[in-house]
Amino acid sequence: MAEIAAARPPLAAVPAFARLRWLAAPLLALAAALAALSFGRYPLPAWETVHFLFAAAGIAPMAPDRYALLHNLIVEIRLPRVLAAILVGASLSVSGAAYQALFRNPLVSPGLLGVLAGASAGAALAIVAGADWLLVQTSAFVMGLAAVGIGVGIAHAFGGGSIIMLILGGILSGALFASLLTIVKYMADPYSQLPSIVYWLMGSLGQANFDDMAWAAIPMALGILLLCLMGRALDALAMGDDEARALGVPVTAVRLVTIAAATLISAMTVSIAGMIGWIGLIVPHIARLLVGPGNARLLPAAASLGAAFLLFADGLARNLSTAELPIGIVTELLGIPVFLIVLHRVRRGWTS
Repeated sequence: MAEIAAARPPLAAVPAFARLRWLAAPLLALAAALAALSFGRYPLPAWETVHFLFAAAGIAPMAPDRYALLHNLIVEIRLPRVLAAILVGASLSVSGAAYQALFRNPLVSPGLLGVLAGASAGAALAIVAGADWLLVQTSAFVMGLAAVGIGVGIAHAFGGGSIIMLILGGILSGALFASLLTIVKYMADPYSQLPSIVYWLMGSLGQANFDDMAWAAIPMALGILLLCLMGRALDALAMGDDEARALGVPVTAVRLVTIAAATLISAMTVSIAGMIGWIGLIVPHIARLLVGPGNARLLPAAASLGAAFLLFADGLARNLSTAELPIGIVTELLGIPVFLIVLHRVRRGWTS
């Protein structure tokens, strides 16, 4: 680890403009959150939202009637959705960045080991069984973990847990649960259950509430923080397993902890918002352009940019038409042009 740290320039040696770039991602996420709290069917000036937040903190006065109205609009209606967008966007982005570093592949996404396919199949099974919303979320979470467990189990059974076998195990596990999802959709009632399954698969933050945030916020935040703290170890793994071991990095432990944390928070995103694609694939590349390839800076930047990206996409989903669009459609439309840029970069090599 000392060799890795020594290879990095000291903070004072970094130009001032480069240091300011590191602040761009969290500032953008903060601005996106303020915009999400302000804009909607009942738009508010941003300054009034800030005034309300100060009033809620006891710093500034506000008329009681106006305060009650804004509390209902901002806190009870918009804030749960904003918190869900921040957690889901940050989780998917930091998971994608961690997987790209772990598997040394810029085209890897959080669904590589089958977690998204498993969670989707679990939710669909619960919907067909007539379960309530809490059981649908629980089933999605448990099946997402099971899918990754199967993928990792296959890798260790046939290849000792090597990178290639992890990828192959994830492909097999994802295919298994995708097939299960297809069977469930075929068996679902086409007038009541199938539309619910399809809407779930397109993703939505519309059902987010404080109850969801109460049980999901702490483990998701801890998972995001843990992955961000793994940045230096992932930098060492990028040099190869033997070189990382020579530097004192426990390669197997780092790999398993990264997979476990990314799986946990990815499965929880599906249990909260359904399937939302592209974020974990494209946002890490945007973060890499902003702060460079070092994972110690890249992972926190990816989390902030992922939150901002999903807040922006959710704003479009809520306001582009009279009926709310599924957010998965919006992220795909936004992701396609960015992915073309990614493909152009891949042709030149993943060097920056």
